[in-house]
Amino acid sequence: MLKKVNAQGPQRTGKLKITEAPYPSPFYMGLEYSTPARGMWNIAHTGLLMPESHQIFVCAYGCLRGVVLTAAEMNALGRYSTLAIREHDIITGSIEDLMVNGVDDVLNKLPYRPKCVQIFISCQHFFLSYDHNSVFKRIRQAHPDIVFLDCYMIPAMRKSGISPEQRMRRQMTRVWQERTGNDPKRINILGSNLRLSESAELRRWLTDAGYELKSIHDCKTFAEYLDMANAGLNIYYEPVCAAEMKDLKKRLDMESFYFTNSFQFDEIDGAYQALADYLGIPAPDFTAERAAADAAMKRAAQVVGDLPVAVDFTFSTRIVSFAKMLADYGFNMQAICTDLIQPEDKAAFEALQQTHPDIDILATNQPESRFFAGEHEADERVDQAERRYLAIGQKAAYFFATDYFVNVAEGGGFLGYDGICRIAELIIDAYENRKERRALIRQKGFGCESCV
Repeated sequence: MLKKVNAQGPQRTGKLKITEAPYPSPFYMGLEYSTPARGMWNIAHTGLLMPESHQIFVCAYGCLRGVVLTAAEMNALGRYSTLAIREHDIITGSIEDLMVNGVDDVLNKLPYRPKCVQIFISCQHFFLSYDHNSVFKRIRQAHPDIVFLDCYMIPAMRKSGISPEQRMRRQMTRVWQERTGNDPKRINILGSNLRLSESAELRRWLTDAGYELKSIHDCKTFAEYLDMANAGLNIYYEPVCAAEMKDLKKRLDMESFYFTNSFQFDEIDGAYQALADYLGIPAPDFTAERAAADAAMKRAAQVVGDLPVAVDFTFSTRIVSFAKMLADYGFNMQAICTDLIQPEDKAAFEALQQTHPDIDILATNQPESRFFAGEHEADERVDQAERRYLAIGQKAAYFFATDYFVNVAEGGGFLGYDGICRIAELIIDAYENRKERRALIRQKGFGCESCV
Protein backbone atom coordinates (compact mmCIF):
# COMPACT_ATOMS: atom_id res chain seq x y z
CA MET A 1 0.00 0.00 0.00
CA LEU A 2 1.30 3.47 -0.87
CA LYS A 3 2.13 5.84 1.94
CA LYS A 4 -0.11 8.85 2.26
CA VAL A 5 1.44 11.93 0.67
CA ASN A 6 2.60 14.42 3.26
CA ALA A 7 0.51 17.59 3.07
CA GLN A 8 2.60 19.49 5.62
CA GLY A 9 4.93 22.35 4.81
CA PRO A 10 8.72 22.33 4.28
CA GLN A 11 10.55 19.87 6.52
CA ARG A 12 13.56 20.48 8.77
CA THR A 13 15.56 17.57 7.39
CA GLY A 14 17.84 16.82 4.48
CA LYS A 15 16.19 13.67 3.17
CA LEU A 16 12.59 12.62 2.53
CA LYS A 17 10.80 9.87 0.70
CA ILE A 18 9.06 11.38 -2.31
CA THR A 19 5.68 10.53 -0.74
CA GLU A 20 6.61 12.64 2.30
CA ALA A 21 7.92 15.61 0.32
CA PRO A 22 5.59 18.62 0.19
CA TYR A 23 5.24 20.50 -3.09
CA PRO A 24 6.85 22.79 -4.17
CA SER A 25 9.40 23.29 -1.36
CA PRO A 26 10.22 20.02 0.39
CA PHE A 27 12.74 21.50 2.81
CA TYR A 28 12.85 24.34 5.28
CA MET A 29 14.84 27.37 4.14
CA GLY A 30 17.38 28.48 6.75
CA LEU A 31 21.09 28.03 7.23
CA GLU A 32 22.48 26.66 3.96
CA TYR A 33 25.32 24.36 2.95
CA SER A 34 27.22 24.48 -0.34
CA THR A 35 28.84 21.39 -1.83
CA PRO A 36 32.30 21.35 -3.46
CA ALA A 37 30.58 20.60 -6.78
CA ARG A 38 31.19 23.85 -8.70
CA GLY A 39 30.04 23.14 -12.25
CA MET A 40 27.11 25.55 -12.09
CA TRP A 41 27.60 28.94 -13.70
CA ASN A 42 27.52 32.13 -11.67
CA ILE A 43 26.71 35.72 -12.62
CA ALA A 44 30.34 36.44 -13.59
CA HIS A 45 30.34 33.55 -16.07
CA THR A 46 27.04 34.65 -17.56
CA GLY A 47 28.04 38.30 -17.91
CA LEU A 48 31.25 37.39 -19.71
CA LEU A 49 29.19 35.90 -22.54
CA MET A 50 28.60 39.47 -23.72
CA PRO A 51 31.23 40.28 -26.36
CA GLU A 52 33.56 43.30 -26.00
CA SER A 53 32.48 43.78 -22.40
CA HIS A 54 34.41 44.31 -19.19
CA GLN A 55 33.36 43.57 -15.61
CA ILE A 56 34.07 45.70 -12.53
CA PHE A 57 33.06 44.27 -9.15
CA VAL A 58 32.72 46.78 -6.31
CA CYS A 59 32.65 45.05 -2.91
CA ALA A 60 34.69 43.99 0.10
CA TYR A 61 37.86 41.93 -0.21
CA GLY A 62 36.24 38.74 1.07
CA CYS A 63 33.44 38.92 -1.49
CA LEU A 64 35.88 39.61 -4.31
CA ARG A 65 37.77 36.38 -3.69
CA GLY A 66 35.17 34.11 -5.28
CA VAL A 67 34.59 36.08 -8.44
CA VAL A 68 38.26 36.74 -9.09
CA LEU A 69 38.84 32.98 -8.97
CA THR A 70 36.04 32.57 -11.50
CA ALA A 71 37.73 35.00 -13.87
CA ALA A 72 41.10 33.33 -13.35
CA GLU A 73 39.74 29.86 -14.06
CA MET A 74 38.15 31.17 -17.26
CA ASN A 75 41.38 32.82 -18.47
CA ALA A 76 39.35 36.05 -18.40
CA LEU A 77 41.34 38.19 -15.95
CA GLY A 78 41.92 40.68 -18.77
CA ARG A 79 38.16 41.36 -18.84
CA TYR A 80 37.72 41.65 -15.09
CA SER A 81 38.59 44.36 -12.54
CA THR A 82 37.79 45.00 -8.88
CA LEU A 83 37.25 47.99 -6.61
CA ALA A 84 37.61 47.05 -2.95
CA ILE A 85 35.40 48.79 -0.40
CA ARG A 86 37.41 49.40 2.79
CA GLU A 87 36.37 50.45 6.26
CA HIS A 88 37.56 53.98 5.52
CA ASP A 89 35.12 54.28 2.60
CA ILE A 90 32.22 53.26 4.87
CA ILE A 91 33.15 55.57 7.74
CA THR A 92 33.71 58.62 5.53
CA GLY A 93 30.73 57.92 3.25
CA SER A 94 32.92 58.06 0.16
CA ILE A 95 31.63 54.98 -1.66
CA GLU A 96 30.17 57.12 -4.47
CA ASP A 97 33.52 58.83 -5.09
CA LEU A 98 35.31 55.47 -4.83
CA MET A 99 33.15 54.08 -7.62
CA VAL A 100 33.38 57.08 -9.95
CA ASN A 101 37.11 57.56 -9.50
CA GLY A 102 37.77 53.82 -9.48
CA VAL A 103 35.97 53.24 -12.76
CA ASP A 104 37.96 56.12 -14.29
CA ASP A 105 41.20 54.54 -13.07
CA VAL A 106 40.29 51.09 -14.38
CA LEU A 107 39.31 52.36 -17.83
CA ASN A 108 42.40 54.55 -18.16
CA LYS A 109 44.66 51.59 -17.41
CA LEU A 110 42.97 49.03 -19.64
CA PRO A 111 44.90 48.12 -22.81
CA TYR A 112 41.64 48.23 -24.77
CA ARG A 113 38.44 50.27 -24.78
CA PRO A 114 35.43 48.04 -23.94
CA LYS A 115 32.12 48.72 -25.64
CA CYS A 116 30.19 47.79 -22.48
CA VAL A 117 31.17 47.80 -18.80
CA GLN A 118 29.20 45.75 -16.31
CA ILE A 119 29.46 47.33 -12.85
CA PHE A 120 28.50 44.94 -10.06
CA ILE A 121 27.45 46.48 -6.77
CA SER A 122 27.14 44.47 -3.55
CA CYS A 123 25.20 44.15 -0.29
CA GLN A 124 27.10 47.03 1.28
CA HIS A 125 25.65 49.49 -1.20
CA PHE A 126 22.14 48.65 -0.05
CA PHE A 127 23.01 48.63 3.63
CA LEU A 128 24.56 52.10 3.30
CA SER A 129 21.93 53.53 0.91
CA TYR A 130 24.44 54.89 -1.57
CA ASP A 131 23.22 57.19 -4.37
CA HIS A 132 22.97 54.76 -7.26
CA ASN A 133 21.50 57.13 -9.85
CA SER A 134 24.05 59.83 -9.16
CA VAL A 135 26.99 57.43 -9.48
CA PHE A 136 25.91 56.02 -12.82
CA LYS A 137 25.03 59.47 -14.15
CA ARG A 138 28.54 60.73 -13.35
CA ILE A 139 30.19 57.64 -14.83
CA ARG A 140 28.18 57.82 -18.05
CA GLN A 141 28.88 61.52 -18.47
CA ALA A 142 32.62 60.88 -18.09
CA HIS A 143 32.63 58.04 -20.64
CA PRO A 144 29.87 58.67 -23.21
CA ASP A 145 31.36 56.18 -25.69
CA ILE A 146 30.77 53.22 -23.34
CA VAL A 147 27.52 51.51 -22.38
CA PHE A 148 27.41 51.01 -18.61
CA LEU A 149 25.24 48.23 -17.24
CA ASP A 150 24.28 48.07 -13.57
CA CYS A 151 24.60 44.53 -12.25
CA TYR A 152 24.13 43.08 -8.78
CA MET A 153 26.02 40.66 -6.54
CA ILE A 154 23.80 40.77 -3.47
CA PRO A 155 23.64 37.45 -1.57
CA ALA A 156 21.66 39.17 1.20
CA MET A 157 18.73 39.50 -1.23
CA ARG A 158 18.81 35.97 -2.67
CA LYS A 159 15.49 35.07 -1.09
CA SER A 160 13.65 38.28 -1.92
CA GLY A 161 12.41 39.28 -5.35
CA ILE A 162 13.91 37.62 -8.40
CA SER A 163 17.01 35.45 -8.03
CA PRO A 164 20.54 36.67 -8.90
CA GLU A 165 20.49 34.48 -12.01
CA GLN A 166 17.15 35.93 -13.15
CA ARG A 167 18.33 39.46 -12.45
CA MET A 168 21.58 38.96 -14.36
CA ARG A 169 19.80 37.75 -17.48
CA ARG A 170 17.33 40.62 -17.31
CA GLN A 171 20.11 43.19 -16.97
CA MET A 172 22.05 41.77 -19.91
CA THR A 173 19.26 42.61 -22.36
CA ARG A 174 18.70 46.05 -20.83
CA VAL A 175 21.52 47.27 -23.06
CA TRP A 176 18.91 46.84 -25.81
CA GLN A 177 17.50 50.35 -25.53
CA GLU A 178 15.74 50.57 -28.87
CA ARG A 179 14.65 48.53 -31.85
CA THR A 180 15.37 49.78 -35.37
CA GLY A 181 13.61 46.81 -36.92
CA ASN A 182 11.34 43.85 -36.28
CA ASP A 183 12.29 41.07 -38.67
CA PRO A 184 9.73 38.24 -38.44
CA LYS A 185 12.25 35.82 -39.99
CA ARG A 186 14.79 36.35 -37.23
CA ILE A 187 14.50 34.44 -33.96
CA ASN A 188 16.68 34.76 -30.88
CA ILE A 189 17.43 31.79 -28.64
CA LEU A 190 17.80 33.59 -25.32
CA GLY A 191 18.72 32.92 -21.74
CA SER A 192 20.74 29.72 -21.73
CA ASN A 193 24.36 29.82 -20.62
CA LEU A 194 25.18 27.05 -23.08
CA ARG A 195 24.58 27.23 -26.81
CA LEU A 196 21.73 25.14 -28.18
CA SER A 197 23.21 22.02 -29.74
CA GLU A 198 23.81 22.18 -33.49
CA SER A 199 22.03 18.85 -33.89
CA ALA A 200 18.86 19.94 -32.04
CA GLU A 201 15.78 19.32 -34.19
CA LEU A 202 14.38 22.71 -33.12
CA ARG A 203 17.32 24.42 -34.81
CA ARG A 204 17.05 22.26 -37.93
CA TRP A 205 13.28 22.66 -38.25
CA LEU A 206 13.25 26.45 -37.94
CA THR A 207 16.26 26.88 -40.22
CA ASP A 208 14.65 24.72 -42.90
CA ALA A 209 11.49 26.84 -42.52
CA GLY A 210 13.49 29.94 -43.48
CA TYR A 211 14.20 31.42 -40.04
CA GLU A 212 17.56 32.78 -38.93
CA LEU A 213 18.42 31.69 -35.40
CA LYS A 214 20.86 33.61 -33.26
CA SER A 215 22.04 33.58 -29.66
CA ILE A 216 24.59 35.52 -27.65
CA HIS A 217 27.04 32.69 -28.33
CA ASP A 218 27.00 33.62 -32.03
CA CYS A 219 27.91 37.26 -31.45
CA LYS A 220 31.53 38.26 -31.97
CA THR A 221 30.99 42.00 -31.42
CA PHE A 222 28.89 44.15 -29.12
CA ALA A 223 27.19 45.66 -32.18
CA GLU A 224 26.03 42.18 -33.24
CA TYR A 225 24.64 41.62 -29.77
CA LEU A 226 22.72 44.92 -29.86
CA ASP A 227 21.31 43.97 -33.26
CA MET A 228 19.60 40.95 -31.69
CA ALA A 229 16.98 43.44 -30.46
CA ASN A 230 15.66 43.62 -34.02
CA ALA A 231 14.58 39.98 -34.16
CA GLY A 232 10.89 39.25 -34.41
CA LEU A 233 10.76 36.70 -31.59
CA ASN A 234 12.69 35.40 -28.59
CA ILE A 235 12.52 31.69 -27.79
CA TYR A 236 13.65 30.56 -24.36
CA TYR A 237 13.62 27.16 -22.70
CA GLU A 238 15.02 27.93 -19.24
CA PRO A 239 12.42 29.09 -16.67
CA VAL A 240 15.05 31.38 -15.14
CA CYS A 241 14.58 33.70 -18.13
CA ALA A 242 10.93 34.55 -17.52
CA ALA A 243 11.71 37.89 -15.83
CA GLU A 244 13.94 38.87 -18.76
CA MET A 245 11.19 38.15 -21.29
CA LYS A 246 8.63 40.08 -19.29
CA ASP A 247 11.01 43.04 -19.15
CA LEU A 248 11.65 42.93 -22.92
CA LYS A 249 7.92 42.91 -23.60
CA LYS A 250 7.36 45.89 -21.31
CA ARG A 251 10.28 47.99 -22.54
CA LEU A 252 10.55 47.10 -26.23
CA ASP A 253 7.26 45.34 -26.97
CA MET A 254 9.33 42.29 -27.93
CA GLU A 255 7.48 38.99 -28.11
CA SER A 256 8.74 35.74 -26.58
CA PHE A 257 7.79 32.07 -26.65
CA TYR A 258 8.58 29.55 -23.94
CA PHE A 259 9.56 26.17 -25.36
CA THR A 260 9.44 23.55 -22.64
CA ASN A 261 12.62 21.61 -21.91
CA SER A 262 10.59 18.65 -20.69
CA PHE A 263 11.67 15.02 -21.03
CA GLN A 264 8.10 13.77 -21.46
CA PHE A 265 7.52 12.92 -25.12
CA ASP A 266 3.93 14.15 -25.29
CA GLU A 267 4.96 17.48 -23.80
CA ILE A 268 7.74 17.82 -26.38
CA ASP A 269 5.26 17.13 -29.20
CA GLY A 270 2.89 19.67 -27.68
CA ALA A 271 5.62 22.31 -27.56
CA TYR A 272 6.41 21.86 -31.25
CA GLN A 273 2.73 22.06 -32.16
CA ALA A 274 2.26 25.22 -30.06
CA LEU A 275 5.30 26.90 -31.64
CA ALA A 276 4.15 25.97 -35.15
CA ASP A 277 0.72 27.44 -34.42
CA TYR A 278 2.34 30.61 -33.02
CA LEU A 279 4.51 31.05 -36.13
CA GLY A 280 1.76 30.04 -38.53
CA ILE A 281 3.79 27.29 -40.17
CA PRO A 282 3.17 23.54 -40.59
CA ALA A 283 3.90 21.48 -37.50
CA PRO A 284 6.97 19.28 -37.85
CA ASP A 285 6.73 15.52 -38.17
CA PHE A 286 9.24 14.24 -35.67
CA THR A 287 7.97 10.67 -35.59
CA ALA A 288 11.42 9.36 -36.54
CA GLU A 289 13.14 11.54 -33.95
CA ARG A 290 10.73 10.37 -31.25
CA ALA A 291 11.37 6.75 -32.16
CA ALA A 292 15.13 7.36 -32.08
CA ALA A 293 14.90 8.87 -28.60
CA ASP A 294 12.80 5.94 -27.42
CA ALA A 295 15.32 3.43 -28.80
CA ALA A 296 18.24 5.34 -27.28
CA MET A 297 16.72 5.35 -23.79
CA LYS A 298 15.83 1.64 -24.01
CA ARG A 299 19.41 0.83 -24.94
CA ALA A 300 20.79 2.97 -22.10
CA ALA A 301 18.45 1.30 -19.61
CA GLN A 302 19.57 -2.13 -20.81
CA VAL A 303 23.25 -1.22 -20.40
CA VAL A 304 22.84 0.31 -16.93
CA GLY A 305 20.60 -2.49 -15.68
CA ASP A 306 19.78 -2.48 -11.98
CA LEU A 307 22.55 -0.09 -10.94
CA PRO A 308 21.05 2.56 -8.59
CA VAL A 309 20.70 5.98 -10.22
CA ALA A 310 20.78 9.43 -8.59
CA VAL A 311 20.10 12.74 -10.38
CA ASP A 312 20.37 16.38 -9.35
CA PHE A 313 18.96 19.75 -10.39
CA THR A 314 22.28 21.09 -11.70
CA PHE A 315 21.85 18.75 -14.66
CA SER A 316 18.50 20.26 -15.68
CA THR A 317 15.88 22.64 -14.35
CA ARG A 318 13.33 19.94 -15.25
CA ILE A 319 15.02 17.30 -13.13
CA VAL A 320 11.80 15.68 -11.90
CA SER A 321 10.56 15.31 -15.47
CA PHE A 322 13.92 13.75 -16.29
CA ALA A 323 13.75 11.39 -13.31
CA LYS A 324 10.26 10.28 -14.34
CA MET A 325 11.53 9.48 -17.83
CA LEU A 326 14.30 7.33 -16.38
CA ALA A 327 11.89 5.56 -14.04
CA ASP A 328 9.44 4.93 -16.88
CA TYR A 329 12.21 3.27 -18.88
CA GLY A 330 13.08 0.96 -16.02
CA PHE A 331 16.13 2.65 -14.54
CA ASN A 332 16.60 1.95 -10.83
CA MET A 333 15.84 5.50 -9.71
CA GLN A 334 16.98 5.97 -6.12
CA ALA A 335 17.29 9.69 -5.47
CA ILE A 336 16.51 13.16 -6.81
CA CYS A 337 18.75 15.86 -5.35
CA THR A 338 16.80 19.11 -5.45
CA ASP A 339 15.61 21.83 -3.10
CA LEU A 340 12.62 22.91 -5.19
CA ILE A 341 10.04 21.30 -7.47
CA GLN A 342 9.43 23.46 -10.54
CA PRO A 343 5.73 24.23 -11.26
CA GLU A 344 6.03 22.52 -14.65
CA ASP A 345 7.22 19.36 -12.90
CA LYS A 346 4.25 19.09 -10.56
CA ALA A 347 2.52 16.42 -12.65
CA ALA A 348 5.72 14.36 -12.95
CA PHE A 349 6.32 14.76 -9.21
CA GLU A 350 2.84 13.56 -8.30
CA ALA A 351 3.11 10.66 -10.74
CA LEU A 352 6.37 9.49 -9.16
CA GLN A 353 4.79 9.71 -5.72
CA GLN A 354 2.29 7.12 -6.88
CA THR A 355 4.49 4.85 -9.00
CA HIS A 356 7.87 5.06 -7.23
CA PRO A 357 7.19 5.93 -3.56
CA ASP A 358 10.65 4.77 -2.41
CA ILE A 359 12.57 7.44 -4.33
CA ASP A 360 14.46 9.75 -1.97
CA ILE A 361 14.33 13.52 -2.30
CA LEU A 362 17.65 14.88 -1.05
CA ALA A 363 18.25 18.51 -0.21
CA THR A 364 21.45 19.93 -1.66
CA ASN A 365 21.73 22.94 0.66
CA GLN A 366 20.60 21.76 4.10
CA PRO A 367 23.18 21.55 6.92
CA GLU A 368 22.52 17.78 7.10
CA SER A 369 23.49 17.48 3.43
CA ARG A 370 27.17 17.76 4.32
CA PHE A 371 27.03 14.20 5.70
CA PHE A 372 25.52 12.55 2.60
CA ALA A 373 28.85 11.99 0.85
CA GLY A 374 30.29 10.35 3.97
CA GLU A 375 27.45 7.84 3.97
CA HIS A 376 28.51 6.61 0.53
CA GLU A 377 32.29 6.99 0.63
CA ALA A 378 33.94 3.64 0.08
CA ASP A 379 36.27 2.27 2.71
CA GLU A 380 39.89 2.83 1.71
CA ARG A 381 40.30 -0.89 1.25
CA VAL A 382 37.46 -1.08 -1.29
CA ASP A 383 38.36 -0.73 -4.95
CA GLN A 384 37.16 2.71 -6.09
CA ALA A 385 36.47 1.25 -9.53
CA GLU A 386 33.48 -0.62 -8.11
CA ARG A 387 30.18 0.67 -9.47
CA ARG A 388 27.78 1.47 -6.64
CA TYR A 389 25.76 4.31 -8.16
CA LEU A 390 25.35 6.02 -11.50
CA ALA A 391 24.98 9.76 -10.98
CA ILE A 392 23.64 12.32 -13.43
CA GLY A 393 24.89 15.75 -12.42
CA GLN A 394 27.84 16.83 -10.30
CA LYS A 395 26.04 17.21 -6.98
CA ALA A 396 24.62 13.70 -7.28
CA ALA A 397 28.13 12.42 -8.04
CA TYR A 398 29.41 14.17 -4.93
CA PHE A 399 26.63 13.09 -2.57
CA PHE A 400 26.79 9.45 -3.72
CA ALA A 401 30.59 9.38 -3.95
CA THR A 402 30.65 7.82 -7.39
CA ASP A 403 33.16 8.20 -10.20
CA TYR A 404 30.56 6.96 -12.69
CA PHE A 405 28.57 10.05 -13.57
CA VAL A 406 27.32 12.26 -16.39
CA ASN A 407 29.32 15.48 -16.13
CA VAL A 408 26.81 17.94 -17.59
CA ALA A 409 25.57 21.21 -16.10
CA GLU A 410 22.54 23.34 -16.96
CA GLY A 411 21.17 21.07 -19.66
CA GLY A 412 24.37 20.95 -21.71
CA GLY A 413 22.68 22.72 -24.62
CA PHE A 414 20.49 19.64 -25.17
CA LEU A 415 16.81 19.97 -26.06
CA GLY A 416 14.01 17.83 -27.40
CA TYR A 417 14.39 14.37 -28.89
CA ASP A 418 17.92 14.97 -30.10
CA GLY A 419 18.85 16.03 -26.58
CA ILE A 420 17.43 12.80 -25.15
CA CYS A 421 19.48 10.78 -27.66
CA ARG A 422 22.63 12.67 -26.69
CA ILE A 423 21.93 12.19 -22.99
CA ALA A 424 21.38 8.46 -23.48
CA GLU A 425 24.83 8.24 -25.06
CA LEU A 426 26.35 10.11 -22.10
CA ILE A 427 24.61 7.75 -19.65
CA ILE A 428 26.15 4.74 -21.37
CA ASP A 429 29.55 6.42 -21.41
CA ALA A 430 29.22 7.26 -17.72
CA TYR A 431 28.43 3.64 -16.94
CA GLU A 432 31.33 2.28 -18.97
CA ASN A 433 34.03 4.83 -18.18
CA ARG A 434 35.15 5.99 -14.76
CA LYS A 435 35.87 9.71 -14.31
CA GLU A 436 38.13 11.64 -11.96
CA ARG A 437 35.28 12.96 -9.88
CA ARG A 438 37.27 15.01 -7.36
CA ALA A 439 39.17 16.85 -10.09
CA LEU A 440 36.18 17.48 -12.35
CA ILE A 441 33.50 18.70 -9.99
CA ARG A 442 35.64 21.44 -8.44
CA GLN A 443 35.96 23.22 -11.81
CA LYS A 444 33.68 26.25 -11.93
CA GLY A 445 31.21 26.85 -14.72
CA PHE A 446 31.39 23.54 -16.60
CA GLY A 447 31.35 24.24 -20.32
CA CYS A 448 32.22 27.95 -19.93
CA GLU A 449 35.22 27.85 -22.26
CA SER A 450 32.98 29.34 -24.95
CA CYS A 451 33.01 32.58 -22.99
CA VAL A 452 36.57 33.52 -23.85
